[in-house]
Amino acid sequence: TAETTPATPFYQLGGRETMQAIVDRFYDLMDSDPAYTELRAMHAADLGPMRIALAQFLSGWAGGPRDWFDANPGRCMMSVHKPYVISHATAGQWADAMQRAIADVAPADARLASAMGEVLGNMARGMGRG
Repeated sequence: TAETTPATPFYQLGGRETMQAIVDRFYDLMDSDPAYTELRAMHAADLGPMRIALAQFLSGWAGGPRDWFDANPGRCMMSVHKPYVISHATAGQWADAMQRAIADVAPADARLASAMGEVLGNMARGMGRG
């Protein structure tokens, strides 16, 4: 019998290639659009490691390979970001940039892609304080 692909959002949206494309577009927007200046200032000059880490996180979060979770046992997005003071404005910038990145990449399942952007946006806004 042929091996079946799990029906998770990761695979429905296009797998690792799509997740990496979304992350690359997200960081490209952060690097180039003045609307994300505060958000960009919170990140290291070299976004290379973040491009890998966020793509791995999103892959596992969406039901794909769990490389990020295996490499970071017991960690989650809230615990990873706890040391940082994230304002409501900066959290909103993250949410907006991610939703734009998903829309720009335009995975085939538009409904699922939009839902992913909404959930990630809500998660990001939930980290904002002050």
